[in-house]
Amino acid sequence: MKSFLVKVSLLLFFCLKITNGDVLFSSLPLSLFVVVSAIDGQVLRAGEDDIIVTFGLNQTITNQTDEYKKVKVKLCYAPVSQIDRKWRKTNDNLRKDKTCQFTIYNKPYEGSVEGLKWHIEKDIPTATYFVRSYAYNDADEEIAYGQTTNNKKTDNLFKIQGISGRHVSIDVASVCFSVFALLSLVGFFIIERRQSKVKS
Repeated sequence: MKSFLVKVSLLLFFCLKITNGDVLFSSLPLSLFVVVSAIDGQVLRAGEDDIIVTFGLNQTITNQTDEYKKVKVKLCYAPVSQIDRKWRKTNDNLRKDKTCQFTIYNKPYEGSVEGLKWHIEKDIPTATYFVRSYAYNDADEEIAYGQTTNNKKTDNLFKIQGISGRHVSIDVASVCFSVFALLSLVGFFIIERRQSKVKS
């Protein structure tokens, strides 16, 4: 009897967590579509390139969408860029999920196909990505999704090359300073030799 009560308590605790905002990704319907201008395998540059994102409701979906109050579009890490990186780890519990860390779009749901041009921000790290959209209800809980890749997240992936710690202008300045220092040293050596000849 005691073990039965423990099991019931655990089940109730789990159900309470789900109803208190812990939404499971596996429970969401694929009701949205997302398309991006970046082609499979394309390499884009952070701080320089743009991508065009188009998203909306799947035409084949006939379920009620009155609960859709807001839409977010996010840039998400592909599995290949999550290996050995716990800070990018996928979790079925969306509150703990770290797959999609960069928000591209966050506005009320309008019920129509929408599009935008997103300038890739300078702080986006080097990785392989896909794009995912979520529909939210009044409680700000995810209730539907769509994404540019397949379920295994292996198709239609693109790469973003992040900005390294060094900048081109810094490298140029460093080379110029090195050349100036070398020429100064040579000039000083020549002047010293001439002065020593004059004294002799």
